[in-house]
Amino acid sequence: MLCDKQGLPPVRAITAAKPHGDKAHHSRDRRRRLRERGTGVRIARPGIESSQRLGRHRYKIERSIAWPGSYRRLNVRWERTASTFLAVPGIARLLVCYKHLSKHAGGF
Repeated sequence: MLCDKQGLPPVRAITAAKPHGDKAHHSRDRRRRLRERGTGVRIARPGIESSQRLGRHRYKIERSIAWPGSYRRLNVRWERTASTFLAVPGIARLLVCYKHLSKHAGGF
């Protein structure tokens, strides 16, 4: 179940807490609209901030998206039914978490 920081179910659409964008996404209008929605954003401003500092935050997200792609079943569809096909990404994420936990916890 999803809930906000007060423990209540969300009433509105769920947005990212701190989405990351590159300099191509930078504009005053875009920042203003995000601020009006109450969404924090991390976009390096041209000539002011270095995008290298934002890289340490973006790396975690991009890495977590890329990890399941190392499983061949995700790159080629072998399954005939949609339900089986849609289950494969969840299994891949489960395996990624298991490998990470077993590496850092000394195994199960």
